Amino acid sequence: MKLITTLLGLVLASSIIYAQDANLMKLQELELDDTTKVAVQDTTLQSKKIETTAKSTSKDTTKVRLGKREIVIIEKDGKTSIEIPESGDKYSFDNKKDKSFTYKKKARFKGHWAGFEWGFNGYLDKNYSSNMQGNLKYLELKQPRSWNFNINFLQYSIGFGTDKVGLVSGLGFELNNYHFRNETTLKVENGVTVEDNSYALDPNKNLVESKLYTNHLTVPLLLEFQIPTSHRHRIFISTGVVGGVRIASSTKLEYEGTTKGKEKKKDDFNLAAFRYGYTARLGYRGLSLFATFYPVQLFEENKGPELYPFAVGLRLLNFGGS
Repeated sequence: MKLITTLLGLVLASSIIYAQDANLMKLQELELDDTTKVAVQDTTLQSKKIETTAKSTSKDTTKVRLGKREIVIIEKDGKTSIEIPESGDKYSFDNKKDKSFTYKKKARFKGHWAGFEWGFNGYLDKNYSSNMQGNLKYLELKQPRSWNFNINFLQYSIGFGTDKVGLVSGLGFELNNYHFRNETTLKVENGVTVEDNSYALDPNKNLVESKLYTNHLTVPLLLEFQIPTSHRHRIFISTGVVGGVRIASSTKLEYEGTTKGKEKKKDDFNLAAFRYGYTARLGYRGLSLFATFYPVQLFEENKGPELYPFAVGLRLLNFGGS
């Protein structure tokens, strides 16, 4: 009897222990489930902070938003391009040439204004002739020694959604010297600019050089077209207007004879303070030609000879553009 009682006690104790173990395992499983749920919730909260979403807007276009920035991925004709609209830069990838991404910055429109230009300047009479006749005879020029210099130091380029067409503006200095052929210079008499031939009448002074200098600050507004060639270079054509404000003017004399020396006189000589002109430029690679004509008179109206300036030349140095 005692043996039976002992066996029943052992069986009862084993059942109680097994039930406790089973309950403990269930509690552990529940704790594991709770931990997993919390981790998922935390990850979701973190992903909301990053705010990363991706959506397909078309068959070949995918937009990815990372925070406040948007990246557009376009797949077309075996090529993948990545565009970041906020930065304004576009990159392309050709998976046929390279299995890894290589980025190429999209070319932007860059005009042709900044640089150093040299050429010849002159003027035309009211009949648009460079041959000075009659009372303008004293204004004949030594054309090969009448020079134009343009130092265009600042340039702005605005493309029309392409790198081949756009507007060009900027700032520059235009320096002109008009080398007179005759032994004469200029003076202002009774408010009018006229000939000064006193040096030709002086036997002690032999006038060997006489020049008129003008300096202007210039501002262009040009429409430029660029034509690609097979050699990855471009032909460019630009045309427009250029405005100018006179900032300095003077005459310079050099004479020999009994007395030898130089004289320089600073004056406005009734030269026009403001002017505008029509200009055109044509170039390819390092070669660039320009021509400018001013329909505004060189001197103020009724205060000097009726002359219309012009300049033609080429660009020797390029400060910008292609």
